[in-house]
Amino acid sequence: MSLKVGDAAPDFTLKNHHLEDVKLSDFKGEKNVVILFFPLVNTAVCEKELCSTRDGLSQYQDLDAQVLAISVDSPFAQKLWADKHKFNFPLLSDFNKEVCKAYGAFYDVFVPGKFDYNGVAKRSAFVVDKEGKIKYAEVLENAGDEPNYDAIKEALK
Repeated sequence: MSLKVGDAAPDFTLKNHHLEDVKLSDFKGEKNVVILFFPLVNTAVCEKELCSTRDGLSQYQDLDAQVLAISVDSPFAQKLWADKHKFNFPLLSDFNKEVCKAYGAFYDVFVPGKFDYNGVAKRSAFVVDKEGKIKYAEVLENAGDEPNYDAIKEALK
């Protein structure tokens, strides 16, 4: 399923890296949400992406946005990684691979011929406005690419 601008964002409830439930609809009417799907913790491009997000978080906050980063890793692995890098936004575990599928951000096979991992989130970015509608959607096929941060911020304006 491929989501596009104007679609209602599929709601979800996922555990964060502190084992607390985070529900997308809890932000409805309150904040815009930037959802960043990333393939795996402790990988180079994911680290670069999330450290960049951490370092520029004030820019998202100035645009009244909450960042949520989602991978299929366990919340326990995410916590170790979040503590190591002092991430200042929630990492959410889509361990059952339901949310990344609902957003069309899912590799059936991750890096075929090298890793051949089944069921990893595609690096993707979505902006969900305060009404719960998608204002920006970017699903990357190449896990080595990063989202267009400028386009994300533009969609938040």
